[in-house]
Amino acid sequence: MKPSADKLSKHHDIYLYPLPTDQAEQAACYLKDTLEISVQYSNSTHRISVYYALTEHTLKSIEAYLKQAGFHLDESILSKIKRALAHYCEDIERSNLEIPVHNIKSRDVFVKVWGNHPHGDHDETPEELRRYL
Repeated sequence: MKPSADKLSKHHDIYLYPLPTDQAEQAACYLKDTLEISVQYSNSTHRISVYYALTEHTLKSIEAYLKQAGFHLDESILSKIKRALAHYCEDIERSNLEIPVHNIKSRDVFVKVWGNHPHGDHDETPEELRRYL
């Protein structure tokens, strides 16, 4: 079963280095223009919120665009851990999108046929005789 579109839309906050003070606004404008994704910024917290489809972008690629453009991300240990976890989860989600859908109907048919087929795990000996043999 393929995931629904709402599961593929992502929202992440990207924290930027506090200097220069207008870096969040500039980064938001840059991302809107180049990647055409939804972006909101907050200069007071030096944060931009990005909304994107996982099938088109990843947080890692968005951060790479920002770094190539000369923006500086927050490099605190907590920010690095959060980013690494988000990158890992998105990589797994994207790789799971490539897994083909299993044909469950043919498997169910096989289970029914196997259940009706006489095979070696049926013992015809009555229960009371099994205990004494």
